[in-house]
Amino acid sequence: MGMAGWWRALLRAARRYPWPTNVLLYAALFSAGDALQQRLRGAPADWQQTRRVATVAVTFHGNFNYVWLRLLERALPGRAPRAVLAKVLCDQAIGGPVAVSAFYAGMSILQEKDDIFLDLKKKFWNTYKSGLVYWPFVQLTNFSLVPVHWRTAYTGLCGFLWATFLCFSQQSGDGTFKSAFTFLHVKEANALERSPKK
Repeated sequence: MGMAGWWRALLRAARRYPWPTNVLLYAALFSAGDALQQRLRGAPADWQQTRRVATVAVTFHGNFNYVWLRLLERALPGRAPRAVLAKVLCDQAIGGPVAVSAFYAGMSILQEKDDIFLDLKKKFWNTYKSGLVYWPFVQLTNFSLVPVHWRTAYTGLCGFLWATFLCFSQQSGDGTFKSAFTFLHVKEANALERSPKK
């Protein structure tokens, strides 16, 4: 089956089984974000960590997003500017904090940490503020252009980048974009220093 065949099968699955299709796509993209951040950090592949991320994505994030986006559409139907802006505001005021909290607490539970709220307490506000730089623009596009039955998958696609950042923050960052960019800058400088001089 070629790429076109896979795409048609995915479209059929999304129409026939929208919930599981969206949740599985979301989880796959979120997990790929974790694998990417491990690669960017230069760490060996930690499949247990990626499995934990996938577990949080399947058991909570994908399902939460599917239900939450449909609830927002029912409460504030349509694509009129006022409805779209209201959905974005609700998403950032309610959905964002819930998703960030569930990620840090869920990962801590799966990692069997003594204090499952420690990462949440340390990194929540920085991560939430970082999300406010990214997610309103994503959701503005989502609520105004993407059909309802694809919104969770679209959020997962955009969540791939967010998951890369979020997993980095959970592993070694502080929840700020600055910590991620500083790490990447230092890594690049170290690579340049190690490269053979001509």
